[in-house]
Amino acid sequence: MLATCSWAIIVKSHMKYKDPKQPLGVRIMDLMSRMTLEEKIGQMTHIDSYVATPEVMRTYLIGSLSIGGASPPSKEPYPEAWINTINTLQRGSLATRLGIPMMYGIDAVHGNSKVYNATIFPHNIGLGVTRDPELMKKIGAATALEVRATGINYVFAPCVAVCRDPRWGRCFESFSEDPNIVRLMTEIIIGLQGDIHSKGQIGFPFVVRQKKVAACAKHYVGDGGTTRGINENNTAIDFHGLKSIHMPPYHDAIRKGVASIMVSYSSWKGVKMHRNHELIAGFLKNALKFKGFVISDFMGIDKLTDPPHADYTWSIQQSISAGLDMIMVGFNYPEFISGLTHLVKKKFIPMSRIDDAVRRILRVKFMMGLFENPFTDFSMAKYLGEQDHRDLAREAVRKSLVLLKNGKFTDVPMLPLPKKSTRILVAGTHADDIGNQCGGWTIEWHGKRGNITKGTTILAAVKNAVNPTTEVVYEEEPSPDFIRSNNFSYAIVVTGEYPYSESVGDSQTLMIPEPGPTTIMNVCGSVECVVVLITGRPVVIEPYVPIMDALVAAWLPGTEGQGVADVLFGDYGFTGKLAHTWFRTVDQLPMNVGDPNYDPLYPFGYGLTTEASRS
Repeated sequence: MLATCSWAIIVKSHMKYKDPKQPLGVRIMDLMSRMTLEEKIGQMTHIDSYVATPEVMRTYLIGSLSIGGASPPSKEPYPEAWINTINTLQRGSLATRLGIPMMYGIDAVHGNSKVYNATIFPHNIGLGVTRDPELMKKIGAATALEVRATGINYVFAPCVAVCRDPRWGRCFESFSEDPNIVRLMTEIIIGLQGDIHSKGQIGFPFVVRQKKVAACAKHYVGDGGTTRGINENNTAIDFHGLKSIHMPPYHDAIRKGVASIMVSYSSWKGVKMHRNHELIAGFLKNALKFKGFVISDFMGIDKLTDPPHADYTWSIQQSISAGLDMIMVGFNYPEFISGLTHLVKKKFIPMSRIDDAVRRILRVKFMMGLFENPFTDFSMAKYLGEQDHRDLAREAVRKSLVLLKNGKFTDVPMLPLPKKSTRILVAGTHADDIGNQCGGWTIEWHGKRGNITKGTTILAAVKNAVNPTTEVVYEEEPSPDFIRSNNFSYAIVVTGEYPYSESVGDSQTLMIPEPGPTTIMNVCGSVECVVVLITGRPVVIEPYVPIMDALVAAWLPGTEGQGVADVLFGDYGFTGKLAHTWFRTVDQLPMNVGDPNYDPLYPFGYGLTTEASRS
């Protein structure tokens, strides 16, 4: 028995990758020296959780997985259920020969937004308005805790796109048209991953363990500058423009130790980013010295051909050779593993390229402490939807609002609204709808109308804010006769865009859908009104502005609608300044601050202010 124990100790002592006291480089080198080609390719394979089982993880040596945007929403309302599922899959990974733990990712782009009862923060379109990097750091830290609360350790966030055209269906994921504001807001990475220590090497990933998550800056590069704002389209700009407008946020993300970078579906100069060797292997890895791993977008390599997946072996070869390290294959992982194995064995892809990819992935896993703490502690579950996080989101909502108009006459402001009135009207499709407030990437990929998760609607927030003697009447689509017959003191119209994401949100007209315009005209033509717009970008509003008494851009505020009422009723003042130009007509697009013939309805940086009244 003693001899057996001694032998076990000797064997373990030689497995340096399992020894946390060993230097990071030694652990990586030791583990890689033990890995077969099959095990290395498994680490490069990222699958959808829909097809994941412990047996799949063990048999195919899968290195990572995620619940993707297009995956069915989880029906589990409790974080413990998520933890159990993920820990079970992790046991499958640990049961492999080398016991390499897996990473599990999620699109936590404005909080842990795929999960019921999570705190949903404003989308980036609103957060950019705040120009507040410290707020972003706090939001990142809160998001990390809520993600860890469900057993997940990797987030596909932040999006650091610079949206140059609001016709793009992902513009709400962009902090600003100005790269300097986007750079400021990359401070969210510090919140997600932790403060990088002073001795950290530039370009190396850094993740504080257990209560933080690995982050992913996306989508590299130029996704916010596509022609006519068409999602996944070509970005027609020279290299100087690409470097000065779209590249700067990646400099900051890398400097802050971001663990991974996701490649864009879009193209530059007609070359799909998923096969752009010049910008991935050349500029990102060599010029910017990025040492984390580069991941594809969901089934992104399939789209290298038209139709997609037409020559998958070629797509694998092109993407891996360009510098992609981890491929989000989605569902058909056996084909990817077989194809990549064939390409390496036939020397179409050198072993050195595989080793570079695996080294980067393992570097992140070791930095995350996954080998020491592969499972999630159930004590983390308490952080999901925590009140402190909801209070933080409410603060973010207050700071993200932009007051565009206040009174039909500048010397007679409408806001802040009086809390004590006889009867007030709240109208509009977005007044009593959490899903509309949150927008895309909430519970489901494209979002969904209705009260899809816990939160405070703007209607509920108004009722909470006003004096108990004030009667609040809600009518979604009131007629002029209804309004005139009720003798309202004033009205609040809450309307805007319905939830969308990605290509579904592309719009060449940017019109507010009906019944929004009709509701604005009916209400504001009959009683003093403030219009609160819930949108993922600037939209066409110039025809309706003259009839409004006040206009507020509330963007996509998330679950904490009380933050809107906080400012409408004067508990806090309006402070937000536009981070995107508000155009007059779509014929002007693309139009950004600094352009010649710049003639917007509301310019970049515009925003009226008010003082807190505490009435």
